[in-house]
Amino acid sequence: MEPPKVILYYGFTPLSDLEAVRLWQRELCERLELKGRILVSTHGINGTLGGDLSALATYISRTKEYPGFKRIDFKWSDGTGHDFPRLRVRVRDEIVTFGAPGELEVDDRGVVGGGVRLKPREVNELVEERGDDVVFFDARNAFEAKIGRFKNAVVPEVKATRDFVGEFDSGKFDHLKDRPIVTYCTGGVRCEVLSSVMKKRGFHEVYQLDGGIVRYGEEFGDKGLWEGSLYLFDSRMNHEFSDESKTLGQCERCFSPTSKFYNCANLACRKLILLCATCKAENVSTNCSPQHQLL
Repeated sequence: MEPPKVILYYGFTPLSDLEAVRLWQRELCERLELKGRILVSTHGINGTLGGDLSALATYISRTKEYPGFKRIDFKWSDGTGHDFPRLRVRVRDEIVTFGAPGELEVDDRGVVGGGVRLKPREVNELVEERGDDVVFFDARNAFEAKIGRFKNAVVPEVKATRDFVGEFDSGKFDHLKDRPIVTYCTGGVRCEVLSSVMKKRGFHEVYQLDGGIVRYGEEFGDKGLWEGSLYLFDSRMNHEFSDESKTLGQCERCFSPTSKFYNCANLACRKLILLCATCKAENVSTNCSPQHQLL
């Protein structure tokens, strides 16, 4: 039996016939029995898929045959075989919903006017050279940073990526405009868009972590500047890069260390909650109206 795997990827390139791309991608995934989510827009493609190793390898090969997708960096990780309940391939205004589709400029080389790409080792070199002047800026939803983040990172209190534009336009982060900023996210797509948004708003020295936290963790594990666990948007929920991973999260009930999120079973809530193994086993509730209840 082949090992189950998960791939994470995105590619910024101008697309015109979105429905044709959507149908092509859906037919390809169905034929290979892949599940997950793919978003297609005029800016490009963004996806996460799970399936057998050989099926995913075939998907990558076929997808790279399209000229605009040949440079996509596909990131691999171990799957469970049950990482996604279904396949969804959709057309959207943005492949990352920042709520500003008219701002983003994309050409054949990717995002126009984005931050300077830094490989993981180059990020460490920047910090060695510039020290505490360097600001790590989290491009993810705030809850993701509860279990893992770069040391001393700025974590905006956003519930969704569409909240970032309002945060910047409020002037809350204007004091950082003259400092070197390293934006980061899971696989690179959110920080690539965010770096462009920041530069358009007067941030002068903006970088983006090329390949995101995934590539940084692959190279340095827990011996670099990353701390904790990486949140994942599939049934695995989180990933540790080594056995030395720190536990940064706290149980919402007893405040014990934990990196485990669980869905609230209350359909009126469905909030992700952090719980330790003991509280999860006791099927506890936390302060929610209506109260949280575990699945």
